[in-house]
Amino acid sequence: MGKITLDFAWIFPGQGSQHVGMGNDIFLDSEIAQNYFEKAHDILGYDIQSIILNGPNETLRKTLYTQPSIYILSVIIGKILISKGIRPLVVAGHSLGEYSALAISGAFSFSSGLKIVKIRAEQMELASKSKTGTMAAIIGLNIDKIIELCSSNKTNEIVVPANFNSPNQVVISGSEKGVLDITEKAKKEGAKLTIQLNVGGAFHSPLMKTARVFLAEALDSIKFSDTICPIYTNADAKPHSTSLKIKDLLLKQLESPVLWSQTITAIKEDMKIIDFIEVGPGKVLSGLNKRINRTLKTIRVGTLEEINNINV
Repeated sequence: MGKITLDFAWIFPGQGSQHVGMGNDIFLDSEIAQNYFEKAHDILGYDIQSIILNGPNETLRKTLYTQPSIYILSVIIGKILISKGIRPLVVAGHSLGEYSALAISGAFSFSSGLKIVKIRAEQMELASKSKTGTMAAIIGLNIDKIIELCSSNKTNEIVVPANFNSPNQVVISGSEKGVLDITEKAKKEGAKLTIQLNVGGAFHSPLMKTARVFLAEALDSIKFSDTICPIYTNADAKPHSTSLKIKDLLLKQLESPVLWSQTITAIKEDMKIIDFIEVGPGKVLSGLNKRINRTLKTIRVGTLEEINNINV
């Protein structure tokens, strides 16, 4: 894979990148991984390693388990890279991935971050059960048109843009009827494809409001530090390093859209970076980078082989 310099942005995946068995090769080889899994067991109070490695998939994809699983593995991989002398120039994370990015950039410890993620996952799952909702991806329709469709909704059904993933892909979130109505309108407006996502609720929408109080308490309960490198945050697609500002934006993220396409574009334009490392399971963010800007180069690092292929 060649020599890796510091001129890389590290990006961290969110829900949807998980799969049963992820990280098994890393756990078997790495003392860092084994130590972090022990800490995770103590914090969570259950055997998350068994769920990650053995599933079943129906269990792993529940928000309650998905979020801690991806956070744990992503931070482990990031820590292993740092132990090899590789460090990011800037970081960002997609939704849940923002917590992984913050742990790696020094905003809080692995343990503190996992405590927050645990509460976030629990409360988002509870919010989803109390007010059922869903999400859908709209592909091939102008972003402004999708925003207009959501804004023009005059019913009592909630539906909002949730993820701006690329110039041609926006995820909407809200009540099941609201999301269905907008996807049907999007098709009539010329959307190439609409896909209802297999998620547990209407994330990044007002339907997550009930989780806000508990997440705020969790964020107040831990120590935040200024970061060692800038983090581009989901809520505003701008770089930050001060602990108070990051904390505020992390809470805002719960109900606000993920400005991912804007974030990647800003990193490229502000930092003059075209080289990215996707730190964690899957290849979702690598795929999005291709759609955001084809000049970007993204290395995936989610397995032991991919870690060992990186040289400094």
